Amino acid sequence: MAEYLSSIYGTEKDKVNCSFYFKIGACRHGDRCSRKHVKPNFSQTILMPNVYQNPSHDANCKMNKEELQQNFNDFYEDIFVELAKYGEIEEMNVCDNVGDHLVGNIYARYKYEEDAGKAVESLNNRFYAGRPLWAELSPVTDFREACCRQYENAECTRGGFCNFMHLKMVERQISRELFASQRAFMRDKEKPRRDQDQDRHHRDDRERYYQDDRERHGRHYDDRERDYHRDQQRHPEGYSYPPPPPMDMGAAVGNPEDYEVPHA
Repeated sequence: MAEYLSSIYGTEKDKVNCSFYFKIGACRHGDRCSRKHVKPNFSQTILMPNVYQNPSHDANCKMNKEELQQNFNDFYEDIFVELAKYGEIEEMNVCDNVGDHLVGNIYARYKYEEDAGKAVESLNNRFYAGRPLWAELSPVTDFREACCRQYENAECTRGGFCNFMHLKMVERQISRELFASQRAFMRDKEKPRRDQDQDRHHRDDRERYYQDDRERHGRHYDDRERDYHRDQQRHPEGYSYPPPPPMDMGAAVGNPEDYEVPHA
């Protein structure tokens, strides 16, 4: 029974948990849904709902296609750079739906769950374009299941009111540059940490070597180490022993007259 319940969890066969919320992180019924919306305590993905405001949805919009795309490119770059401050982003998507539960939603999947948690905690105290931001952890892990395949093939008949994600695409060149810059930044950030770890490993190796040497030599090593530190305290200017005092030649060899060789 337990295996069966786990196999249908989050699917349409699950009569307890909402499959739409599990796949998309949002449900058109909201809190009035008859099924449970299980909010994760830990996740790599965060959701910021209703952030992007597409100018084309305004009836008075006079921007052409190129201007609309440039507007979105600037928005995407602005959000990406801000979210990247909390950790490495693996994927970021913006919804172009017009339904209340998906309009302007931003999904960002981080490499680590800890970074997603930090982002949620910080973003809930931030503003964007004069509007307060609200962020939460999202159960979405696979955006392929959340996106509308018919929309990707230009065959969706529901338009912006579709219950699956219609993603607004940023220009490929901008996306490549953003992720390339992020990878370069993460490499530079990790380099000092790798150097510190390497130095720590070297110190540990030296300490283990001295400890093994001490165990091998026993008391003789302890005596040698004690003499070394004693001499170092006595002669802080160097570790060599002081030169011996000058020898008194007269006292050493006696009276030079006793060693005179008689002349022939």
